[in-house]
Amino acid sequence: MARTKPLIIVESPAKAKTISRFLGSRYQVKASLGHIRDLPKSQFGVDIESNFTPRYITIRGKGPLLKELREAAKKTDKVLLATDPDREGEAISWHLSELLGLDSSAPRRIEFHEITKDAVTAAIAHARPINMELVNAQQARRILDRVVGYKLSPLLWRKVRPGLSAGRVQSTALRLLVDRELEIENFQSQEYFTLELTAQDGQGHPIKASYLGPLGEKGHLSDTEAKTVMTAVDHHSVTVQSVKERERRRNPPSAFTTSTLQQEAARRLGFTARRTMSVAQQLYEGLDVSGEGQVGLITYIRTDSTRVAEAARAEVRGYIEEQLGSDWLGGAVKKPQKDRPGVQNAHEAIRPTAVLRHPERIKGSLTRDQARLYRLIWERFVASEMASARYQVTTVDLRIEGHAFRATHSVRTFGGYQAIYQDGEAEGNEAGGGNGGVLGGLVEGQVLQVVDLKDEQHFTEPPPRFSEASLVKTLEELGIGRPSTYVPTIETLVSRDYVIREQRRLKPTELGQVVISLLRKYFPEIVDTQFTAAVEAQLDQVEEASLDWHDVLNRFYGPFASELEVAEQDIGPVELPEETTDEVCPQCARPLTVKRGRFGKFLACTGYPECQFTKPLLEKTGGMCPRCGSPIVVRRSRRGRTFYGCGGYPECDFVTWNRPTEAVCPKCGASMAIRRKAGKEELVCLREGCGHEQAEALG
Repeated sequence: MARTKPLIIVESPAKAKTISRFLGSRYQVKASLGHIRDLPKSQFGVDIESNFTPRYITIRGKGPLLKELREAAKKTDKVLLATDPDREGEAISWHLSELLGLDSSAPRRIEFHEITKDAVTAAIAHARPINMELVNAQQARRILDRVVGYKLSPLLWRKVRPGLSAGRVQSTALRLLVDRELEIENFQSQEYFTLELTAQDGQGHPIKASYLGPLGEKGHLSDTEAKTVMTAVDHHSVTVQSVKERERRRNPPSAFTTSTLQQEAARRLGFTARRTMSVAQQLYEGLDVSGEGQVGLITYIRTDSTRVAEAARAEVRGYIEEQLGSDWLGGAVKKPQKDRPGVQNAHEAIRPTAVLRHPERIKGSLTRDQARLYRLIWERFVASEMASARYQVTTVDLRIEGHAFRATHSVRTFGGYQAIYQDGEAEGNEAGGGNGGVLGGLVEGQVLQVVDLKDEQHFTEPPPRFSEASLVKTLEELGIGRPSTYVPTIETLVSRDYVIREQRRLKPTELGQVVISLLRKYFPEIVDTQFTAAVEAQLDQVEEASLDWHDVLNRFYGPFASELEVAEQDIGPVELPEETTDEVCPQCARPLTVKRGRFGKFLACTGYPECQFTKPLLEKTGGMCPRCGSPIVVRRSRRGRTFYGCGGYPECDFVTWNRPTEAVCPKCGASMAIRRKAGKEELVCLREGCGHEQAEALG
């Protein structure tokens, strides 16, 4: 029988389509649609007594696809496995080789970090055997998570509520959220004052300076201290003690890792981590670009490294020099970040596959989300190889009756990378203190006239709740989880009703706090950040062949099994706290209590199950519907995201993502809402067609 052309197996149809375009009719490319086999969903699937032997089964619904792949593999002499270049991808390739009866020691595994013709053809030319260390690291993670999930979750079902879950990374992340919430609840606000002095030079130019203290050290002042200073310096002139000028450089940021991409997409574009990764996956797997066809636009998206291939670096530096000139080029090669715990540095940073593919040129071929995220990645990569921004900073220290004040002024003298990429500093003020260029004209010993001295009252504020981006950043800094785990971790916390999304922040629910309280008492290692990070380090050792994967599981399971036995005996049924109301049931006159379902809170009769009356709990926002005048209330989407809708639904279907307020539009009289734009908040009118905005209303 004549043999057919070589077979390449990838995960997704989009990836298959892109690769097929490069390779033409010389190869057949098929997609496995992710994993073909896995541990069974309805059973534990791990034989602990036989050294944690897993029992894998074909995933339900994948039978016809597996049959198709087997038939294709039988008809060819060469099968290449081109799954993603990480542990998960290596495991998928191993499962495929087992199911298709392939020799995993033969050179059939190909690996590329960008879906371009050169990268794919180079990978085909350098096929290798399946890396069993990577596979075993993934098996250890999968079995470890199965042990925790299938042993601990049923305990929570019996003791707390059906449908709950626990996990190494998931529960540790929840612990961080709960600890932050407790910190906020226990926070005691403290009053403090700051002082600002306004003086004049001989030409009448105003000079603003902030109070430092008697020894030139910044600190908060009490009300009494502020009054004492104001009395001491009243009606006195101020002397220039020193004038210092220096150049300050702000270095460009490195190209994106998975976590920094999620953080910046949240800050700049308002994307959730899930939305960011979904769009990034589309850009990586390939899109139909006008004039080019199907092409992968960015490199592999799951990475913790800032390393960039030398060829890509040479390309972008050539682009910068041609477009802007050699003065705009950065200096030496940046060293990849290796200072955080657990950084593997296995893949390149996220970058465009071709820097000449400018965002403006291809935006017509992309959706709005794709174009915005691609531009962010492109600009960040180009900026990473540009020169530093330079600032001329003038600092003037003033003395008056033994008290020190400081005036500063900063002006950008060279934009450098900020000509391409606007980071936080570039979006802020270029000048400090409102002093203009007048500070450079002052000299030591010069006496200035004080024209104003005012104090301003402040109150210390609690730390903010975690956003998705800040939680990802913290998990990464602690060495918890890996780039591929951040999104599913957050989505699981939301789907299990452990947290809700509120004003772009993650707020733990009563249920989440109860679960963490139990885990903290009976399973301290599960929610311990250092323990979780240590397990991740052990998985890295498995990948490096310096630790047997069975040892990782044995080290964990012994103590865990003992804790499980104690918890089963000690924990009684947990009653979740109920929030009572003054309302009574219209059917039986019993009190109504607040319950929480998958779509948020609702009111239910305390006479359940005899009386099954329920109704939505409408949390008013203070705003009124611009269509019918009913109160606008808080609602939750199926994914737990907060939005706002008319309380008269379904008669009125007005909804908005912007939080309504009691503020009234001065133009049309409708309610105004808080909108976040470019990292800042502003008030906007809710009435369609009005268009009134008040950015200054929020300071």
